[in-house]
Amino acid sequence: MTIAATDRFRAPYASHPSQSRGRFHDQPASLMRNCFQRDRDRIIHATAFRRLKEKTQVFVAHEGDQYRTRLTHSLEVAQIARTLARALHADEDLAEALALAHDLGHPPFGHTGERVLAEKMDAYGGFDHNAQTLRVVTKLETQYPDFEGLNLTWETLEGVVKHNGPLLGPGRGAEDLAWAFTDYEHWQKLELDTHAGLEAQIAAIADDIAYNNHDIDDGIRSGILEIGPLREIPLIGGIFDRIEARWPEISETVKIYEAVRELIGLMVGDVLEETKRRLARDNPESADALRRLGYSVVAFSEDFLKTLSELRRHLYEHMYRHYKVNRMMSQAGRVTRDLFDLYHETPGVLPTNIQKHIRAPGSEQSARVVCDYIAGMTDRFAMEEHRRLFTVQAYF
Repeated sequence: MTIAATDRFRAPYASHPSQSRGRFHDQPASLMRNCFQRDRDRIIHATAFRRLKEKTQVFVAHEGDQYRTRLTHSLEVAQIARTLARALHADEDLAEALALAHDLGHPPFGHTGERVLAEKMDAYGGFDHNAQTLRVVTKLETQYPDFEGLNLTWETLEGVVKHNGPLLGPGRGAEDLAWAFTDYEHWQKLELDTHAGLEAQIAAIADDIAYNNHDIDDGIRSGILEIGPLREIPLIGGIFDRIEARWPEISETVKIYEAVRELIGLMVGDVLEETKRRLARDNPESADALRRLGYSVVAFSEDFLKTLSELRRHLYEHMYRHYKVNRMMSQAGRVTRDLFDLYHETPGVLPTNIQKHIRAPGSEQSARVVCDYIAGMTDRFAMEEHRRLFTVQAYF
């Protein structure tokens, strides 16, 4: 038996590499890695993954190197996803692959960049970062001689597009999908009307856990969030009380680290307890049976969600809407709009290797080329491009 053929214990409702639905382009199996391990490695080696190191999480990349970027965020999501997958006897490699891939389609400047591209692409089929992730891994990565994209397994592609739930269903048809979904020739085979498998659901909630916690950390360190008001939230106040009772002399810095660790532990513990309760109640006998349950099995308990909602509201009001963040995002939005308009109207300013893909300037096809180009940029590159193209002093 080859190394790739060996299986750790997985629950019946988990994804099994030996039972994968395969790749859309046939390739020989690896002797050393199973198919999900191979997917993870392809994602890590992708150009789009490396670019995440200078893409905004909350703070634009140049604001300081102590804040999270999309890359460090993705690594934290992957760590939490593996922990959850191991405890739930899911496939750890698939959960990790999906965690590492989930933000590959994010443009520069986080959700601000996404909103601007969605506005600009509204007449051309829209823009959605999950759809763009599918486009990245099936078309835009060009590392292999026999196919476009990374040729990932069906399970990984399904998880990339459906980790937040079904995309089709009552009141929502194919005409509502972003064009990047329907541009993929196999999109109908991804069964967009069902929930994703267990590992994708794990990656999705690991994303929630990671960003809630590191946004607290980054917010405090930036001076935007204050510990005092945070302590008025029962969930956070109780954590700080326990830490100070045990270590009354520790510094504020260590106290923040310890609080974040404890909060992550509380969140992971609640998800495990609630998910195990749901699995025991419904007892899905296979990965496909779990998909057909009609709801996400991996979830927080209702009581914990109520507690968590107060924290999320505080972060929204006091961090995400803070004037300093708004200023950064206002500038980021202007950069993205200016670049899109100029490239779309005057494609001659694009690099030659991008220009050659534009067949009709100002057309839908041109807009898609421009959108792909901007979505692949890092924050730093986008700002440098804007300076070169819109600042006269740059040339004199």
